[in-house]
Amino acid sequence: MTAEKIIFLLTGALILLSALMVVSTRKLLHAALWLVVTLFGVAVLYAMLQASFLAVVQVVVYIGAIAILFIFAVMLTRREMRDQGQQTRSNWWLPALLGLLILAGLVFLILGVPGADRVPAALPEGFDAVRVLGTALVSPNAYVLPFEVASVLLLAALVGAVYLAGAGKKP
Repeated sequence: MTAEKIIFLLTGALILLSALMVVSTRKLLHAALWLVVTLFGVAVLYAMLQASFLAVVQVVVYIGAIAILFIFAVMLTRREMRDQGQQTRSNWWLPALLGLLILAGLVFLILGVPGADRVPAALPEGFDAVRVLGTALVSPNAYVLPFEVASVLLLAALVGAVYLAGAGKKP
């Protein structure tokens, strides 16, 4: 077993464990911190796949912005953070069993695809994936229109969020 496979298996186990902790921990702040660990593990997998742009975006956007914003929002709401009764369902095993059955079905489907166990060829030396992605995003023949539509939708969502945040204040 190569070092790359060992790192992949350890990172995969870390992602699964921390994702399980996100949904099973009782404190909201701890769940947010486990989410950061999960997202960091995904960034490590992107780096192992030589997707450097996605790894950096994962760290900067998801870990650096969204998760930290969530943690600060939890900390600054000044809500009572104590447990208020039972937080788990008594029949939690049924959704867990259903999730395991869905996972087993997906693994069965993926392994049934011919060539699913092949390893992709390595990228050629000097290949600049970020340059290719940047060119594709601004090229009129590629993704410039969906990129601009997504930016307009995000701007509209931002304006809507600012309006809704101001709507709760009294003059």
